[in-house]
Amino acid sequence: MSVGGSDLGLMFAAVSAAVPFDAEAATQAYLATLKGAARAKSDAYFEGGYWLILWGAMVGIAVDWLILKGQFAVRFRDWAERVTKRPFLQSMLWSLPYGIMASVLLFSWTLYTDFFREKQYDLLSQGFGGWFGEQMIDFAINTVIFAFIIALIMWGIRKSPKRWWLWGTGVSAVFVALMVMVAPVFIAPLFNTYTEMKPGPMRDRIVAMAKAQNVPAEHIYVFDQSKQHKRISANVSGLGPTIRISLNDNLLNRSTPDEVASVMGHELGHYVLDHIFRSVFLFSLLFGFSFFCASRLVPWMYRKWGSALGLRGVDDVASFPLYSIVLTLIMLLATPALNTIIRTSESEADAFGLDAARAPDGFANIAMKLSEYRKIEPGPIEEMLFFDHPSGRTRVKMAMEWKAKQLGELPPPPAAPNLPQK
Repeated sequence: MSVGGSDLGLMFAAVSAAVPFDAEAATQAYLATLKGAARAKSDAYFEGGYWLILWGAMVGIAVDWLILKGQFAVRFRDWAERVTKRPFLQSMLWSLPYGIMASVLLFSWTLYTDFFREKQYDLLSQGFGGWFGEQMIDFAINTVIFAFIIALIMWGIRKSPKRWWLWGTGVSAVFVALMVMVAPVFIAPLFNTYTEMKPGPMRDRIVAMAKAQNVPAEHIYVFDQSKQHKRISANVSGLGPTIRISLNDNLLNRSTPDEVASVMGHELGHYVLDHIFRSVFLFSLLFGFSFFCASRLVPWMYRKWGSALGLRGVDDVASFPLYSIVLTLIMLLATPALNTIIRTSESEADAFGLDAARAPDGFANIAMKLSEYRKIEPGPIEEMLFFDHPSGRTRVKMAMEWKAKQLGELPPPPAAPNLPQK
């Protein structure tokens, strides 16, 4: 017999009144609500993503090699040189046809991974027209950004072929920080409509939590992400004057007040614990290592294949796909490190959120809802390698252990925790 959310809530209340609270038993009770076909679907979706990491990198490398081997990179360079004599502008111009060609060659892969596969697992709400329109917006933004980045990289290589990776690391840190500041205000609204959260008990609770943690709460926005998918999401984003609290409509529509509070407590934790600054620093170190590897490997690749490919040197913008290939390989190998950086911050924010919201069952319910598309019980090595967030089991167990320690200070258990019906 399956146990529904209301029945399970009553059972928790009855058991809590009769026997000491057992965190492990409570964890297993939550996990048992995701089973059968729903659990198999969640596992299949997430495990398939492991292979997408590998194949996505291989597809990207194949596209760069095709652009090199077919002399397209050289043709784009020659065209840019006919248009302008300024090397920096030449690099920017070169990036335009390069980006267009790469996107066209990658489109079938993107169509499968981001549209058909998401539709297959019932995780995408958009039709093809809406999805494709957002892809075009994303393409336009990336084209402008990467034209400037490519030009900066090639300028640095021309100025200092052996040490460009040093200043490149610093530039990447500044760029990431700028994107964190700019994206919430200028980029995110291109994809969703942001409106001030309406006054009411839920907003009051969020504002009270934010003020208790000294987080600016002048603006709390709700954005219409339900038009794209069913995932729940929230964030405290921006830096300085662009700081804002945002939560998507899925979170409000699919969650109880305790669940919303637990999510917002988690997001406030990222802000209070300075995860943005730490992430920028650690990601920059990772980028720096990747740039260092590229500065050593690309000259070897040029000596081996440069003449046959029509390249003039490691500072030739037509050589950029060689740098892209190396960076793609390094970032693929660094996936576990990247996941660990993110997962560590997420776990710290989980602990902070439990203290801030004091709603362990709300937190556990949210972990179960996230497990609709994240494998809920991976092995320890699997979680370390492939998870950029703690697994559902890890999160539910943390919530129940927190509850066991704080049980005497908490209000009575809710009669009906909002668990997914599976």
